[in-house]
Amino acid sequence: MGWLSWLAEQKIDEAVRNGEFDDLPGTGKPIVVEDLSGVPEELRVPYRILKNAGMLPPEIVLRKECLELEDLLAACRSDQEREEIGQKLNAQKLKLRMVEEERGWGGGAYLEYADKIKDRLGGN
Repeated sequence: MGWLSWLAEQKIDEAVRNGEFDDLPGTGKPIVVEDLSGVPEELRVPYRILKNAGMLPPEIVLRKECLELEDLLAACRSDQEREEIGQKLNAQKLKLRMVEEERGWGGGAYLEYADKIKDRLGGN
């Protein structure tokens, strides 16, 4: 162990003795380990930074908006309202399709496994 590691260990031990770690958020709760196996290794740090900042990729935002519009559509009581929400839903689905195609998800193997992928991601 190098001198820097030794010094760090000494400072940590001192902080533990002084009770500086006693009231930290999450104390006594299990650590939730996030599965990032689907994210390429070189993108994991930027992914976590964006996720922690509340930033989502456009396809996730669009998929969420489509799900919300589908819920609204199911709750519609009038034909006019159903038509308006249906038009918004179609527009969002079109935007989602365009984003998916830009990412190369518009054909080939993606189409073959699209339903399985969407089920796993929790969307339609």
